[in-house]
Amino acid sequence: MSAFNAIGEEREIDRDEFTPGVEPQPTWCPGCGDFGVLKSLKQALPEVGKTPEEVLTVTGIGCSGKLNSYLDTYGFHTIHGRSLPVARAAKLANTDLEVIAAGGDGDGYGIGGNHFIHTARENHDMTYIVFNNEIFGLTKGQTSPTSPKGHKSKTQPSGSAKTPLRPLSLSLNAGASYIARTAAVNPNQAKEIIAEAIEHDGFAHVDFLTQCPTWNKDARQYVPYIDVQESDDYDFDVTDRREAAEMMYETEDVLNEGTVLTGRYYVDEDRPSYQEEKAAVGELPEQPLAERYFDEDAEWERSYDLLERHT
Repeated sequence: MSAFNAIGEEREIDRDEFTPGVEPQPTWCPGCGDFGVLKSLKQALPEVGKTPEEVLTVTGIGCSGKLNSYLDTYGFHTIHGRSLPVARAAKLANTDLEVIAAGGDGDGYGIGGNHFIHTARENHDMTYIVFNNEIFGLTKGQTSPTSPKGHKSKTQPSGSAKTPLRPLSLSLNAGASYIARTAAVNPNQAKEIIAEAIEHDGFAHVDFLTQCPTWNKDARQYVPYIDVQESDDYDFDVTDRREAAEMMYETEDVLNEGTVLTGRYYVDEDRPSYQEEKAAVGELPEQPLAERYFDEDAEWERSYDLLERHT
């Protein structure tokens, strides 16, 4: 069965189908929050009707980079900070494919920060999960873009002098059309948010708080947490950019003070995705490029013919 005749197939899907036979047991450290991301994905994908053949998981470098080894879908392990451009290309080549990109806070907000901003700005139709443990884990405990001010590490032995990056606010300002934060310690909410992100048409950014018991002792497991949708203390409209921005700013302010706020922060269902905008102006082939490899009658254009319109 190819990826193309499997797309859209309606059948019962079991979460165990997403457990690979070659490397079924993850080798993350005991207590690592990355297990929570993997569990949420295995629960969410069958719930939204996706089979392993319909999904591509693209990862960067870091502890999060092993995700596509432990999740039995199509996978691509990129270099540091480059999961998003590869994911974008895959989605453009095969728009029916469900594309999930993943990386850590160092990978996504640091090395790959430029790709993050412009993928959100263009609203590419994919899900981006950032394993945010406020530290560089795989390289053994260096300060990351989300490490709190004053956090001591191998690279900042006297404590970080820098204010941490605000990932939710950055995502909103850049143009993401779905923004949420969840935590590994809240598996039910995490599954629901991942499912919503996958079903969203446009760029869905999930900042996933993943505790690192080995290298980030200050994270305190991100408990207790508060769901802003369920709490009576918080009332805002997730479709209103101004209200969402204010709620994000408060969420980012109080995280390192011990108050962990999670939930959905911004949802724009009306904005067309990058793929939809390209199709509307005739710049996206009706037949996915990837399918041409299996079509004996397909006619391939030469690159210089495509460039003529721009010269």
